[in-house]
Amino acid sequence: MTSRRLLTPAELKPLLRLAPLELDGTRRRLASAYTVGDLRAIARRRTPRSVFDYVDGSAESEVSIRRARRVLRDLTFHPSVLHDVSSVDTSTTMLGTRMDLPYVLSPTGFTRMMHHSGEVAVARSAQRAGVPYTLSTMGTTGIEDLAAAAPDGHNWFGFYVWKDRASSEEILSRVAASGYEALVLTVDVPVGGARLRDNRNGFSIPPRLSLKTIADGAMHPNWWIDFLTTEPLRFASFDSWNDTIEALANHMFDPSVQLEDLAWVRQFWKGPLVVKGIQTVEDARRVADAGADGLVLSNHGGRQLDRAPVPLTLVPQTVAAVGDRCEVFVDTGFSSGADIVAALALGAKGVFLGRAYLYALMAGGEAGVDRLHEILAGQIARTLRLLGVRAVDELTPEHVTLP
Repeated sequence: MTSRRLLTPAELKPLLRLAPLELDGTRRRLASAYTVGDLRAIARRRTPRSVFDYVDGSAESEVSIRRARRVLRDLTFHPSVLHDVSSVDTSTTMLGTRMDLPYVLSPTGFTRMMHHSGEVAVARSAQRAGVPYTLSTMGTTGIEDLAAAAPDGHNWFGFYVWKDRASSEEILSRVAASGYEALVLTVDVPVGGARLRDNRNGFSIPPRLSLKTIADGAMHPNWWIDFLTTEPLRFASFDSWNDTIEALANHMFDPSVQLEDLAWVRQFWKGPLVVKGIQTVEDARRVADAGADGLVLSNHGGRQLDRAPVPLTLVPQTVAAVGDRCEVFVDTGFSSGADIVAALALGAKGVFLGRAYLYALMAGGEAGVDRLHEILAGQIARTLRLLGVRAVDELTPEHVTLP
């Protein structure tokens, strides 16, 4: 029979380790986030439904994004044991520059809508983390302002070709003059995708005050206070807009862009050129032949053509076809450091992340993006160790199998 007695205060004392009280609400929230999923859950609680759904949603039935996440979920790692992994190197070289972590923060539009600190907060955080940040043509911070805010960062620029070619030329000239390291030309938006969540939410730029948004605002007062008491939300590179995202894409973007237009871009941009939105190996060959320095296998996060190919599945064939002359990046569905490691093992030079850092921004502003880098850096290092690999550059296709 087990004898029982109450522990004495002296015996209890070493067991009672109360966490220090954190008075800063943002730090307290972020301390409870251990994954991108945790940051997403916080973001969902803290932002209006229409804003969260703009980030979280995809096109039409959202099949593409579900497929991408399923592939990442179902892949298999193949670890090797009995290797010295007491220290690991998470850095890699992208477009000739050494980066501390093997991912890029993608161009995303309207970033100040997610949090009033917007692109500046993301760029400053990326600068500290040693990863590239890509400012979008559809951004809410100016080209020169962003460069000044993160002068030591790896600043890239996400470029769409507009119907107004003169304005496009002006933007390219400003990007070059501001010292951006690379240009990311997005080519998979001849027209806007059908974002049904946005349509059902009545989402527009800028957000419209209606009975529905006012009711939602009552549930998210901090977001609305910031929205109404900071600089008005407007696009930095063109006049204001007051309609849906799909209508904006159809109004601004040039659907006549062809492969030959890469030569036109090169007239105004002499630095590294990355073409984003490649979804077949043949298109990868075409842009590599046209002189692209890099390409992103991407279906725009599932936000354009639904039921498009899962970009990760195209990595091995694409690397085999053009990897000796064009760096291959990939995006869509990535939400952990292990996901990123898998893409690198298959041959990708790096992974473009969009939703992940927007969730982090919504969850806690600049501190939220810092927390994302901490989470991903830890996951990447841990996955390398568990695979028996000491550096990102030692990963090979033998370390992972796609489903």
